[in-house]
Amino acid sequence: MQHTAVVVTDMLNPYRHQDADLLVPSVRAALPAVVEVVSAARAAGVPVIYANDNFGQWRSHHGQIIDAAMTGEHPELVEPVLPDEDSLFVLKARHSVFYETPLAYLLGTMDLTRLILVGQVTEQCVLYSALDAHIRHLDVVVPSTAVAHIHADLAEAALRMMEQNMGAQILGARQPPWPPPSGS
Repeated sequence: MQHTAVVVTDMLNPYRHQDADLLVPSVRAALPAVVEVVSAARAAGVPVIYANDNFGQWRSHHGQIIDAAMTGEHPELVEPVLPDEDSLFVLKARHSVFYETPLAYLLGTMDLTRLILVGQVTEQCVLYSALDAHIRHLDVVVPSTAVAHIHADLAEAALRMMEQNMGAQILGARQPPWPPPSGS
């Protein structure tokens, strides 16, 4: 799994936003797969990087974001995927995990060229992050059961776009993201 990292997108969420009621059922369904991917990464020594929105709280740091998520509307959706002491954290303000964040620099310093994207929202943050990874010549893997959506039809289209337009590897249910393709 050399050169691979798991990027957990926006799972530290207080669920106090406009689309939360539409998102929560999908997060609930995706959560076991997210936990499985994160646990497998940790066991294999693969870096786990949390890229999370600060939800407009510009004085916040990762500890405060975790606290807000744990005291939010659905802590049961947050607790199973909390960062551990080895997890890395990137604060993001927009949809892509790359947009004006230090993620590209971090990946470069760690010689990481393959990203496994999990989290939320498939048709927004995951899609834009996959596109930004693609234009940076990074390999992208998206386990389809480990991403949550607001609108199922848009999520399905987003997964197709990632696969067709960006060369992302879209994995089905129970298809592990390990090992990496040969030559990685």
